[in-house]
Amino acid sequence: MRVDADGLTGRVAVVTGGASGIGRAAVESFGAAGARVFVADLNPPAEGAGEWIRTDVADPASAAALAREVIGRAGPPRVLVNAAGWDRIAPFAEMESELIERIVRINLLGAMHICRAFLTAMLEARGGAIVNVASDAGRVGSSGETAYAGAKGGIIAFTKSLARETARQGIRANCVCPGPTDTPLFASLPEKLRGALVRAIPFGRLARPEEVAEVIRFFASDRSGFVTGQVLSVSGGLTMAG
Repeated sequence: MRVDADGLTGRVAVVTGGASGIGRAAVESFGAAGARVFVADLNPPAEGAGEWIRTDVADPASAAALAREVIGRAGPPRVLVNAAGWDRIAPFAEMESELIERIVRINLLGAMHICRAFLTAMLEARGGAIVNVASDAGRVGSSGETAYAGAKGGIIAFTKSLARETARQGIRANCVCPGPTDTPLFASLPEKLRGALVRAIPFGRLARPEEVAEVIRFFASDRSGFVTGQVLSVSGGLTMAG
């Protein structure tokens, strides 16, 4: 007899950025745990990997449409994961304002739009877990990623404040901070930078997306039922922030 220690069987989960990288690994992990998973992404996921709803997280109208669709089909989600993200490496002094704004819209405002779209229904249901995927760049900074680090630092603060606001209604909000991870976003970086980042990791390798997804699943599950407002790095020891 299967023991559902995670408590995820039959629960509704929404994962933004779920078509690739860490988001896709989270979708697969939730699916294996028996959850009904909705994938919110501009691109379709692999066949059989959740129920796709095309979503632009940077657009509040698109976020609101996602919430209406999910709640109409399945009711309020018990798990909400904001894994969508995007970056472009460049010195901050050379960044155009349009690029800075795009990075902030996707990486910070995107999670805010998604949370706001679902939050009223989740509060009324008096239960659920929100997991926001930030980055260790948001904890300790990262050269060439100043706008991205600023947005991800904002995600950390947003998560902590959201946890305070929603705890009395049974909502938990926690934050996962990956370090360099073997994703399409990392593969898009210059080769020299990729090599330097790998060499800096004490474990001597990149994280696998499924390793980050395991921490996301922990924060989403009943195993972390008394945990909220926390930030956990998954970086192979690259950063050891207090």
